[in-house]
Amino acid sequence: MRVKPINETHLSEPGLVVVEVVAGDEATAVAAVNQLGTWWATSGPSLPWRVPSEPGVRVRTYADTRAAALVEDGPA
Repeated sequence: MRVKPINETHLSEPGLVVVEVVAGDEATAVAAVNQLGTWWATSGPSLPWRVPSEPGVRVRTYADTRAAALVEDGPA
């Protein structure tokens, strides 16, 4: 699977980030992105993909760190 490159539109304002998670398996990568979603507004996990000759599976999410999720125990 080929993932689209990150461009200026994705990061057009302060507080917008792109997070790429690399984990040993798909379930762990998705769980990590879902945890980020408890702290900030995110797009949720992308479809997982692998990079040939590199270990692990990857997922990407887009997050707005200015918009806290509706939980009280996120990062300060």
